[in-house]
Amino acid sequence: MSTEVHGAVAPGFERVRDEFAANFSEHGDVGAACCVYRGGDAVVDVWAGLADPAATQPWSRDTIVIVFSCTKGVTAVAANQLIERGLLDPDAPVSEYWPEFAQQGKGAIPVAWVLSHRAGLAAIDDPNLTLDDVAAWHPVVEAIAAQAPNWEPGTTHGYHARTYGWMTGELIRRVTGLMPGAYVAQEIAGPLDLDFVIGVPEAWESRVARLLPPAYDDPELERLVHEALRDPSTMLGRVMGGPSGLFGYDDMWNTRQMRGAQLPSSNGHGDAHSLARMYAACLGDVDGVRLLAPDTVTRATEVRSSGTDCVIGQPLSFGLGFALAPTYGPVPGPRTFGHSGAGGSVAFADPDAGLCFAYVMNQMRLSMSEQDPRGQRLIDAAYASLAAVA
Repeated sequence: MSTEVHGAVAPGFERVRDEFAANFSEHGDVGAACCVYRGGDAVVDVWAGLADPAATQPWSRDTIVIVFSCTKGVTAVAANQLIERGLLDPDAPVSEYWPEFAQQGKGAIPVAWVLSHRAGLAAIDDPNLTLDDVAAWHPVVEAIAAQAPNWEPGTTHGYHARTYGWMTGELIRRVTGLMPGAYVAQEIAGPLDLDFVIGVPEAWESRVARLLPPAYDDPELERLVHEALRDPSTMLGRVMGGPSGLFGYDDMWNTRQMRGAQLPSSNGHGDAHSLARMYAACLGDVDGVRLLAPDTVTRATEVRSSGTDCVIGQPLSFGLGFALAPTYGPVPGPRTFGHSGAGGSVAFADPDAGLCFAYVMNQMRLSMSEQDPRGQRLIDAAYASLAAVA
């Protein structure tokens, strides 16, 4: 059954729309959106499918959805704005801005190690944190400040799946007085008129697509993934297993509590247009707004961590908060930066091509190693289209 694709596509980029439609018939997409910016203009802005299959609610222009770790890219823009403005120094100790963080020998950890996943604080040790504590913000950041590192900071990098957001978000709060969601609304989403938010307002609830749990074709793969993500004897299991089951991909992400929480690593909600537009404004003016100066982008995308990640066990590369080019497969240029999200969402900027891309969806797909074919085929099509119209 074909799925009607809505939106607009510039001449020469029709292949992206065609691959987007094929994701529904060939790769099980239920509801999704894709946007490509070339320079300051959107050349692809499409959406299709169902935001909530049970309610037969269609995906519309104003549908937003959780994008998991694509949120880290937005938080990285915020942090690098503060670095550009002189409010945050990547080489200064975190404790200069957040004195309580110095406990347990952490006083010398610099801001840059937090942003590049080198702080050694990927797993939270406190077993008593509840989801209420997570939603309340202060208990979880206090727990991070009070604990010892998981490994010697600075010696290696390991994916700080949730703690990246709490630590970076607390730095934002300490230097601006604003919760990270309020800062993003004021300094990033507001100026660009983005439909993106960290902490969904109750008034936006009707716009949020229902997240669907991962679909597996292979029951053995499902078993292996679940075991790997919950094995308390490994760093991956410790990171992905807590606190309070926060790292599961189940219906809790559809609750008002988790949608409304401040999780600057994980629970940003938005559309593809907003993510692509944000990255376009990192590379140049978009309707008179530029988020980061060229020198800031250069500094933010210098490699700070590279090689096999000690949490994920796969090669990852990070700058100051941004995941760098190896995350996105073979097509984007070497200076590409952005972030992907659990289940398949992805958003990035390629300065060399002048192209910014975002894909979001509500049907999760999890794999231990395989590149998600839905996003990858759209990325491939975007670059093939760009080459054809050049």
